[in-house]
Order: sequence, then C-alpha cells, then structure tokens
Amino acid sequence: MKKNIQLLLIDPQNDFCDLPADWCPLDPLTGQALAPALPVAGAHADMLRLAGLIREGAPGISAIALTLDSHHRFDIAHPTFWQTGAGGSVSPFTPIAAAQVRDGSYAPKDPLMLPRALAYLDALEQRGRYTLMVWPVHCEIGSWGHAIHLAVKAACNRWEDRNLAVARKISKGSNPWTEHYSALQAEVPDAGDAATQLNRAFIAELDRADQIIIAGEASSHCVKATTEHLIDHLPSGQSSKVVLLTDCMSPVGGFEAQHRAFLADMASRGVRLATSAEILPALADNA
Repeated sequence: MKKNIQLLLIDPQNDFCDLPADWCPLDPLTGQALAPALPVAGAHADMLRLAGLIREGAPGISAIALTLDSHHRFDIAHPTFWQTGAGGSVSPFTPIAAAQVRDGSYAPKDPLMLPRALAYLDALEQRGRYTLMVWPVHCEIGSWGHAIHLAVKAACNRWEDRNLAVARKISKGSNPWTEHYSALQAEVPDAGDAATQLNRAFIAELDRADQIIIAGEASSHCVKATTEHLIDHLPSGQSSKVVLLTDCMSPVGGFEAQHRAFLADMASRGVRLATSAEILPALADNA
C-alpha cells in the first residue's frame, strides 16, 4: 500500500544559498551581479542534492510544502530599525538585548517605537529561545533573494507537472514586529496577527502523513525552530515519522554548535537523521 510521504522544505531561497557567480544574475539597474544577502556555507550543494532527490524520488512523494522567509525591508530584526545610542548605524549580526536598549546602547530610529520594541525584547527573552539578532536585510518580498533556488524550483515544477498537484508555498516573517524563524509560529506571536500564531491546521495536515521529510536552510535557525515546534505540537506524538535530511541543510556560520545540539536533541526525541541517498530507496519503493 502506498504511503503518504510529505516533503517540508524550509526556506530554500536564493538569499540563504552560497551561490556560485554564474548563478547570480546582473541587476539591470546597476549592472552589478546580484548576491545572496545571508549565504549559508554549503547551502547551494544542499539544494542541488535536494533537487536531485525530488527529481529521482518524485513518484513516491505525496506532497511538497515549501516555506518562504518573507520580510519587509523595515523589520525589527534588520538594521533599518535600529541605531546606536549615539545615533550611529547598527551592523548586521549584532545581538541586541532588552538591557542594552534600557541602558541606551541601542534604540529604535523612531523613538515612538521604543515601548513596543522593549515589550517585544522582554517577551522574546522570557521565552528563552533566542536573543534578538540584527540580520542583513534578506528575503525581501518581491526580490531575487526571496525567490526559490532554481534547481529546487525546477524539480518541484516537474513534480507538479507529473503529479498534477501543487507544491504548496507558505510565507512567514512579514510581520515586522516579531522574528519568525519557525514556519509554524512566530517567536513572539502577535495577538492581532493570525499569521504569527501556532499553525495548528498545517501541523495536523503534516501529521496525517506516514512520513514527514524535512530539509532546507538554515539548520541552526529556521529548520531548527520549525522542527522543534512540529515535534512539540504533533497531535499523534509520533516523532519517529519525522526525518531530517542531514545533507540537505547547513548552519549559519558561527552557529555550528546550535546545529549539532539541534540534531542531537531531535535524535534523542525519536526523529530519524538520514541523508538524501539513504531516503531515496524509500521514495522509489513508494512509487
């Protein structure tokens, strides 16, 4: 009997991939090559392996969902929001804690935003998962960097044509007042924005699968946060149905320890760790 095998592809987007120069088109306005905003070392190779798995395993794949990090330029986790206490710019990869805002080290460029920013930082730190990180402007809605890696997109297109089905696209991160690493819930849900709340309907849909295969970028952040939320809230509690493709994900540079801890934690909770080559026979057998 054919199994329901679903692929969950986390943020397989240009801005997260260390693309070679010949994969980066020219910007017609400047004549300069476009470049990924937040490239993860190894991500391009990850995406090529992932695309190969989708192509070769297409007959055995029941459903595909792709999450898309989708930000505005102005965002609490982008440099456009912040300034130093002296009015200077804030560089990407700067962590900002509530205490640093209170002591005047950092401040929103718009002083009217200070109360809400502090409330967010306090709530974020109380949850104990992350400290606010100022990232480069990335995955800006409508940009080249927001688009899906071309090899993954082509493989998904072929799967759609073959299966007469839609590879579902799920946006996350468009609320500028909260970080949204997980595709299933923002780090601090906004009571006025349903898109930031726990997506129980999608979790239940995934749980109907016999197997959920997860890949994408980056394993230290968005893959990690999504998988943690999925395992925490899976209605069946059957974590053994979840597979992490370890050769189709990589960590942000400097966060390798978080990547290793994530994989170890998931394995201890019953999640299977496998490579794309190890999982392909199961897809072939499910054709």
